[in-house]
Amino acid sequence: MLIIPAIDIKDGQCVRLKQGVMDDATVFSENPEDMARHWLEQGARRLHLVDLNGAFAGKPKNESVIRAIVKAIDGSIPIQLGGGIRDLETIERYLDNGISYIIIGTAAVKIPGFLHDACYAFPGQIMVGLDAKEGKVAVDGWSKVTGHDVVDLAKKFEDYGVEAIIYTDIGRDGMLAGINIEATIALARKLTVPVVASGGITNLDDIKTLCEIESEGIMGAITGRAIYEGTLDFKKAQLLADELSAMV
Repeated sequence: MLIIPAIDIKDGQCVRLKQGVMDDATVFSENPEDMARHWLEQGARRLHLVDLNGAFAGKPKNESVIRAIVKAIDGSIPIQLGGGIRDLETIERYLDNGISYIIIGTAAVKIPGFLHDACYAFPGQIMVGLDAKEGKVAVDGWSKVTGHDVVDLAKKFEDYGVEAIIYTDIGRDGMLAGINIEATIALARKLTVPVVASGGITNLDDIKTLCEIESEGIMGAITGRAIYEGTLDFKKAQLLADELSAMV
Protein backbone atom coordinates (compact mmCIF):
# COMPACT_ATOMS: atom_id res chain seq x y z
CA MET A 1 0.00 0.00 0.00
CA LEU A 2 1.50 3.27 -1.15
CA ILE A 3 0.83 6.35 0.95
CA ILE A 4 1.21 9.21 -1.52
CA PRO A 5 1.78 12.82 -0.39
CA ALA A 6 -0.14 15.41 -2.38
CA ILE A 7 1.38 18.69 -3.47
CA ASP A 8 -1.41 20.89 -4.78
CA ILE A 9 -0.07 23.96 -6.56
CA LYS A 10 -1.93 27.27 -6.72
CA ASP A 11 -0.19 30.45 -7.85
CA GLY A 12 3.17 28.72 -7.46
CA GLN A 13 2.54 27.73 -3.83
CA CYS A 14 1.78 24.44 -2.10
CA VAL A 15 -1.80 24.70 -0.81
CA ARG A 16 -4.77 22.60 0.24
CA LEU A 17 -8.36 23.33 -0.62
CA LYS A 18 -11.52 22.38 1.23
CA GLN A 19 -13.91 20.48 -1.05
CA GLY A 20 -12.17 21.91 -4.10
CA VAL A 21 -13.08 25.54 -3.43
CA MET A 22 -10.30 27.73 -4.86
CA ASP A 23 -11.13 30.66 -2.57
CA ASP A 24 -10.74 28.39 0.47
CA ALA A 25 -7.03 27.63 0.12
CA THR A 26 -4.53 27.20 2.94
CA VAL A 27 -0.90 27.87 1.98
CA PHE A 28 1.46 25.30 3.48
CA SER A 29 4.63 26.21 1.61
CA GLU A 30 5.80 28.93 -0.74
CA ASN A 31 8.40 26.51 -2.14
CA PRO A 32 6.73 23.33 -3.46
CA GLU A 33 10.10 21.88 -4.51
CA ASP A 34 11.29 22.04 -0.90
CA MET A 35 8.11 20.26 0.14
CA ALA A 36 8.78 17.56 -2.46
CA ARG A 37 12.27 17.02 -1.02
CA HIS A 38 10.77 16.84 2.46
CA TRP A 39 8.37 14.02 1.54
CA LEU A 40 11.15 12.19 -0.26
CA GLU A 41 13.25 12.38 2.91
CA GLN A 42 10.29 11.11 4.92
CA GLY A 43 10.18 7.95 2.81
CA ALA A 44 7.64 8.76 0.10
CA ARG A 45 7.75 6.36 -2.84
CA ARG A 46 5.57 8.47 -5.11
CA LEU A 47 4.33 12.06 -5.26
CA HIS A 48 0.93 13.33 -6.39
CA LEU A 49 1.01 16.78 -8.01
CA VAL A 50 -1.98 18.86 -9.03
CA ASP A 51 -1.87 22.09 -11.01
CA LEU A 52 -4.95 23.65 -9.41
CA ASN A 53 -4.87 26.77 -11.58
CA GLY A 54 -4.56 24.50 -14.58
CA ALA A 55 -7.54 22.41 -13.51
CA PHE A 56 -9.75 25.48 -13.48
CA ALA A 57 -8.24 27.10 -16.59
CA GLY A 58 -8.20 23.94 -18.69
CA LYS A 59 -4.52 24.35 -19.53
CA PRO A 60 -1.19 24.16 -17.63
CA LYS A 61 -0.52 27.16 -15.39
CA ASN A 62 2.30 26.06 -13.07
CA GLU A 63 4.70 24.28 -15.41
CA SER A 64 7.80 26.06 -14.14
CA VAL A 65 7.06 24.95 -10.57
CA ILE A 66 6.39 21.41 -11.71
CA ARG A 67 9.71 21.33 -13.57
CA ALA A 68 11.43 22.57 -10.40
CA ILE A 69 9.86 19.73 -8.41
CA VAL A 70 10.95 17.15 -10.99
CA LYS A 71 14.49 18.56 -10.82
CA ALA A 72 14.45 18.48 -7.01
CA ILE A 73 13.37 14.82 -6.95
CA ASP A 74 15.85 13.97 -9.71
CA GLY A 75 14.22 10.68 -10.69
CA SER A 76 14.33 9.22 -7.17
CA ILE A 77 10.63 8.30 -7.14
CA PRO A 78 7.75 8.42 -9.64
CA ILE A 79 5.62 11.55 -9.89
CA GLN A 80 1.99 11.55 -11.00
CA LEU A 81 0.49 14.81 -12.23
CA GLY A 82 -2.96 16.13 -13.00
CA GLY A 83 -4.64 19.47 -13.64
CA GLY A 84 -5.52 21.12 -16.94
CA ILE A 85 -4.18 18.40 -19.22
CA ARG A 86 -6.33 18.45 -22.34
CA ASP A 87 -4.14 17.41 -25.30
CA LEU A 88 -1.51 14.85 -26.32
CA GLU A 89 1.18 17.49 -26.79
CA THR A 90 0.93 18.52 -23.14
CA ILE A 91 1.15 14.89 -22.03
CA GLU A 92 4.22 14.30 -24.18
CA ARG A 93 5.90 17.45 -22.87
CA TYR A 94 5.32 16.51 -19.24
CA LEU A 95 6.51 12.93 -19.75
CA ASP A 96 9.61 14.18 -21.57
CA ASN A 97 10.25 16.50 -18.60
CA GLY A 98 10.32 13.59 -16.16
CA ILE A 99 6.74 13.07 -14.99
CA SER A 100 5.98 9.33 -14.68
CA TYR A 101 2.18 9.26 -14.82
CA ILE A 102 -0.36 11.69 -16.24
CA ILE A 103 -3.76 11.99 -14.59
CA ILE A 104 -6.65 12.94 -16.84
CA GLY A 105 -9.81 14.10 -15.13
CA THR A 106 -12.29 16.49 -16.71
CA ALA A 107 -11.11 15.77 -20.26
CA ALA A 108 -11.69 12.03 -19.73
CA VAL A 109 -15.35 12.75 -19.06
CA LYS A 110 -15.90 15.51 -21.60
CA ILE A 111 -13.69 14.14 -24.39
CA PRO A 112 -13.60 10.32 -24.10
CA GLY A 113 -11.82 10.08 -27.45
CA PHE A 114 -8.91 12.05 -25.97
CA LEU A 115 -8.48 9.57 -23.12
CA HIS A 116 -8.62 6.66 -25.56
CA ASP A 117 -5.95 8.27 -27.74
CA ALA A 118 -3.77 9.07 -24.71
CA CYS A 119 -3.88 5.47 -23.46
CA TYR A 120 -2.93 4.26 -26.94
CA ALA A 121 -0.11 6.80 -27.38
CA PHE A 122 1.34 6.48 -23.87
CA PRO A 123 0.58 2.96 -22.60
CA GLY A 124 1.12 2.39 -18.90
CA GLN A 125 1.43 6.09 -18.12
CA ILE A 126 -2.16 7.33 -18.10
CA MET A 127 -4.30 7.40 -14.97
CA VAL A 128 -7.84 8.71 -14.63
CA GLY A 129 -9.00 10.94 -11.81
CA LEU A 130 -12.67 10.42 -11.02
CA ASP A 131 -14.00 12.90 -8.51
CA ALA A 132 -17.44 12.06 -7.25
CA LYS A 133 -20.18 13.44 -5.07
CA GLU A 134 -22.86 10.98 -3.99
CA GLY A 135 -21.78 8.59 -6.74
CA LYS A 136 -21.87 11.14 -9.58
CA VAL A 137 -18.76 12.41 -11.35
CA ALA A 138 -17.76 16.08 -11.05
CA VAL A 139 -15.69 18.02 -13.58
CA ASP A 140 -14.07 21.43 -14.11
CA GLY A 141 -12.25 21.54 -10.80
CA TRP A 142 -15.30 20.01 -9.08
CA SER A 143 -17.41 23.02 -9.97
CA LYS A 144 -19.93 20.95 -11.96
CA VAL A 145 -21.51 17.62 -10.99
CA THR A 146 -22.53 15.54 -14.01
CA GLY A 147 -25.12 12.80 -14.36
CA HIS A 148 -22.44 10.18 -15.00
CA ASP A 149 -22.25 7.27 -12.58
CA VAL A 150 -18.68 6.83 -11.29
CA VAL A 151 -18.65 3.02 -11.59
CA ASP A 152 -19.99 3.03 -15.14
CA LEU A 153 -17.40 5.55 -16.29
CA ALA A 154 -14.55 3.75 -14.52
CA LYS A 155 -15.41 0.47 -16.24
CA LYS A 156 -15.50 2.24 -19.59
CA PHE A 157 -12.10 3.85 -18.99
CA GLU A 158 -10.65 0.56 -17.80
CA ASP A 159 -11.40 -0.84 -21.25
CA TYR A 160 -9.36 1.98 -22.78
CA GLY A 161 -6.27 0.73 -20.95
CA VAL A 162 -5.80 3.20 -18.09
CA GLU A 163 -3.11 2.33 -15.55
CA ALA A 164 -5.24 3.11 -12.48
CA ILE A 165 -8.28 5.03 -11.25
CA ILE A 166 -7.82 7.76 -8.64
CA TYR A 167 -11.09 8.04 -6.76
CA THR A 168 -11.82 11.15 -4.74
CA ASP A 169 -14.88 11.73 -2.60
CA ILE A 170 -15.37 15.48 -2.98
CA GLY A 171 -17.49 15.76 0.12
CA ARG A 172 -14.61 14.57 2.26
CA ASP A 173 -11.57 16.02 0.52
CA GLY A 174 -9.69 18.45 2.70
CA MET A 175 -12.22 18.03 5.49
CA LEU A 176 -10.36 15.45 7.63
CA ALA A 177 -13.63 13.54 7.84
CA GLY A 178 -12.41 10.02 7.16
CA ILE A 179 -12.46 8.02 3.94
CA ASN A 180 -15.61 6.93 2.16
CA ILE A 181 -14.65 3.27 2.49
CA GLU A 182 -17.95 1.87 1.20
CA ALA A 183 -17.82 3.81 -2.06
CA THR A 184 -14.12 3.06 -2.57
CA ILE A 185 -14.64 -0.69 -2.10
CA ALA A 186 -17.72 -0.69 -4.33
CA LEU A 187 -15.70 0.89 -7.13
CA ALA A 188 -12.62 -1.32 -6.72
CA ARG A 189 -14.70 -4.52 -6.76
CA LYS A 190 -16.09 -3.64 -10.18
CA LEU A 191 -12.65 -3.09 -11.73
CA THR A 192 -9.52 -5.07 -12.55
CA VAL A 193 -7.25 -2.01 -12.67
CA PRO A 194 -6.08 -0.74 -9.26
CA VAL A 195 -7.79 2.09 -7.41
CA VAL A 196 -6.00 4.87 -5.54
CA ALA A 197 -8.12 6.26 -2.70
CA SER A 198 -8.24 10.00 -2.09
CA GLY A 199 -10.14 12.41 0.09
CA GLY A 200 -10.70 12.46 3.84
CA ILE A 201 -7.67 10.59 5.25
CA THR A 202 -7.22 11.85 8.79
CA ASN A 203 -5.07 9.55 10.93
CA LEU A 204 -3.43 6.15 11.33
CA ASP A 205 -6.82 4.50 11.86
CA ASP A 206 -7.70 5.44 8.28
CA ILE A 207 -4.47 3.84 7.08
CA LYS A 208 -5.34 0.64 8.97
CA THR A 209 -8.80 0.61 7.44
CA LEU A 210 -7.38 1.05 3.95
CA CYS A 211 -4.86 -1.74 4.44
CA GLU A 212 -7.69 -4.04 5.46
CA ILE A 213 -9.26 -3.58 2.02
CA GLU A 214 -6.03 -3.54 0.02
CA SER A 215 -6.85 -6.98 -1.39
CA GLU A 216 -9.99 -5.52 -2.99
CA GLY A 217 -7.73 -3.68 -5.42
CA ILE A 218 -6.70 -0.57 -3.49
CA MET A 219 -3.05 0.08 -4.40
CA GLY A 220 -2.54 3.33 -2.54
CA ALA A 221 -3.94 6.40 -0.88
CA ILE A 222 -3.30 10.08 -1.49
CA THR A 223 -3.06 12.27 1.57
CA GLY A 224 -2.84 16.05 1.80
CA ARG A 225 -4.28 18.18 4.59
CA ALA A 226 -3.73 15.48 7.25
CA ILE A 227 0.05 15.35 6.72
CA TYR A 228 0.30 19.13 6.47
CA GLU A 229 -1.74 19.84 9.59
CA GLY A 230 -0.14 17.01 11.56
CA THR A 231 -3.11 14.72 12.25
CA LEU A 232 -1.21 12.06 10.29
CA ASP A 233 2.52 11.42 10.58
CA PHE A 234 3.48 10.48 7.03
CA LYS A 235 6.54 8.43 7.94
CA LYS A 236 4.59 6.41 10.51
CA ALA A 237 1.75 5.97 8.03
CA GLN A 238 3.95 4.41 5.35
CA LEU A 239 5.74 2.20 7.90
CA LEU A 240 2.39 1.01 9.25
CA ALA A 241 1.11 0.32 5.73
CA ASP A 242 4.25 -1.72 4.99
CA GLU A 243 3.87 -3.67 8.23
CA LEU A 244 0.20 -4.47 7.65
CA SER A 245 0.72 -5.34 3.98
CA ALA A 246 3.49 -7.79 4.93
CA MET A 247 1.05 -9.59 7.26
CA VAL A 248 -1.48 -10.28 4.52
